[in-house]
Amino acid sequence: MKPKIKKPAAGLTGKTLTRRRAFLKGLAGIPLMAGFGGSFIKSISVKNNETDRIIGTDYPDLTDLKGVMPQGKLGNLNISRLIMGCNQIGGWAHARDLIYASGLFTAYNTDQKVIETLHLSEKAGINTAFMVNRYYPVFHRYLKETSGKMQSICQTYLEEKDFLGDIDNAVDNGATALYIQGGYGDRYIKEGKISKLAEAIGHIKKKGFLAGMGAHSLEVIKACEKENLPVDFYVKTFHHDKYWSAHPMDKREEFSIVGEPSDDHNKIHDNMWDLFPKQTSEYMKTVTKPWIAFKVLAAGAIGPKDGFRFAFENGADFITVGMFDFQVVNNVNTAIEVIANLGKRGRNWYA
Repeated sequence: MKPKIKKPAAGLTGKTLTRRRAFLKGLAGIPLMAGFGGSFIKSISVKNNETDRIIGTDYPDLTDLKGVMPQGKLGNLNISRLIMGCNQIGGWAHARDLIYASGLFTAYNTDQKVIETLHLSEKAGINTAFMVNRYYPVFHRYLKETSGKMQSICQTYLEEKDFLGDIDNAVDNGATALYIQGGYGDRYIKEGKISKLAEAIGHIKKKGFLAGMGAHSLEVIKACEKENLPVDFYVKTFHHDKYWSAHPMDKREEFSIVGEPSDDHNKIHDNMWDLFPKQTSEYMKTVTKPWIAFKVLAAGAIGPKDGFRFAFENGADFITVGMFDFQVVNNVNTAIEVIANLGKRGRNWYA
């Protein structure tokens, strides 16, 4: 039976859409907007007078949903298979060598826009968002102003000067679950300091929360499994390398993602987040804890259908994807379609 789709909630039509149309009209002539994809501006017809543009702004809304978002389990939590990422909120564009992208992200994603995007996402079936501590004020505004029920998984930082402070802040901010941010996982394993990660995971568990470990390098997951750390779930990068800006396999170096970007075009430069995806896929088959895959689109270099299918077919239990408001419904529909039509997975579902 085809699920009934609710009409767009208050706040997503009327004045809000009028503001969007006005905003988009001002952007219609900017070449970079083409990079956002066809779901952003479905049609632009340009008359002889370059200043007179007719803009179609009918990007998908809730009435275009094609099903119900599947969910899985993290502990006793019900989590949507597609999780909202937070890089767009923070302006972390990962735009290779484009210097304006982060500023564009933050200019577009005002606090009000973030609230609207979270509200739209929840109505579309995404019930969990990744978060960092400094963005909880706007997240709390969203929950209060929309009576939202969105859960949050907070990525926490292990700073030497206040090693457990960010974990405590996440608890105080009302996080639903916590994990160690992947850059810190990589650094401590690279330095042979798994005991520091064990301390942090133990602290989260003592607070009564699910504890996850983030990683770009597969060596982090291997070390945690070898030492039997009481990790509840893993947050590991996962994407294929069949895109133009991926650098050659023979130039990929373990842990280079957390190092300084190289000026050599054949080496790392904010362009890859899973250097060895085949190894990731093979090893994760042996891991029986839930796996949230992130960077599944290689920060926008891979199309959603391609990236989502690659992640789910090769073992991810969940994916987290940063999204602008105009991408939400299409991404939800894509996730629903991909999961519904999966063939045999290379890994059992563990959530």
